Amino acid sequence: MKILAIDFGERRIGLALSDPEGRFALPLETLRRADDRSAIGEILGIVRREGVEELVVGDPVLPDGARGDASRRVDGFTRRLAAATRLPVHRVAETLTSVEAEERLREAGIDARDRSGKVDQVAALILLEEHLSRRARGER
Repeated sequence: MKILAIDFGERRIGLALSDPEGRFALPLETLRRADDRSAIGEILGIVRREGVEELVVGDPVLPDGARGDASRRVDGFTRRLAAATRLPVHRVAETLTSVEAEERLREAGIDARDRSGKVDQVAALILLEEHLSRRARGER
């Protein structure tokens, strides 16, 4: 079962995809976001092309677990995405995933000039890894 993870941002949306068995996560691509409608259209195309059966969306909760404006913004996007794809959507808290993504890219020796779009993909990868890990432990 392929799972697509989405790191939503106002300007860029990072995507990561699992293998068909849902065991491994791989960075996929970064979309430039003009508006929700076009972004959802692009994601829908990827869902169809890749045979995706589930979605994971990062929930930008605050460090104390509270939901701020960004989390509420993702709520609206997630509702529209779920309606368009008709797929199950799982939310994963994404506190500091971009920081961890930057660190992973730096450790991998990726030059700072080449990290821009990759950070979003790696952040989506981190979300997907967390979801797959929870699933393997029998959690939701």
